Amino acid sequence: MALLQVYKFPQPVLKQQARPVTRFDAELRELADNMLETMYAEGGIGLAANQVGQLRRLVVMDLGAEEEDDGVASAATHAGRKAPPRAERPREPRVFVNPRIVEASGETVSEEGCLSVVDFTAEVKRARRIVLTYQTLEGEPREEAFEELAAVCLQHELDHLAGKLFIDRLPPLKRQMIKKRLAKLAKSA
Repeated sequence: MALLQVYKFPQPVLKQQARPVTRFDAELRELADNMLETMYAEGGIGLAANQVGQLRRLVVMDLGAEEEDDGVASAATHAGRKAPPRAERPREPRVFVNPRIVEASGETVSEEGCLSVVDFTAEVKRARRIVLTYQTLEGEPREEAFEELAAVCLQHELDHLAGKLFIDRLPPLKRQMIKKRLAKLAKSA
């Protein structure tokens, strides 16, 4: 397995829409494995293919022991910041090919961040519960309900597949200020 480059804002690939996966082969499985390893190395809980420069409708997620007792993630978990070493926690990797939300209900607001948006978090409103249709790495169709942290994480990653970042969900003035600040940081890096 190989670690992949995680693209950072304002890289253009992050604003592009992913295309449906039509080939379920060894190359797709390798990409999913590499995305999981990259996500673990970066300390994240989710990663979309866009973030590693692949415009495919593919998402990986592993909440593992990241959830606190009440089932809600800490700000650091959502923020994509470095969490305690994954080697110390059980892994529960999930892979979603061609995911699509078919139902959403409730509302939750949580602190989010992103491996592609360095050193910034913000409160984002999302559905508390979703129903997701997706395919496995073998192309088998599935439908599953997710709540709380899993629902938030999946909505965040599906936004990536649509070419959106969590900062695109902020009020216009705040979004504009943050994007300017992030662009300036990216230039100086």
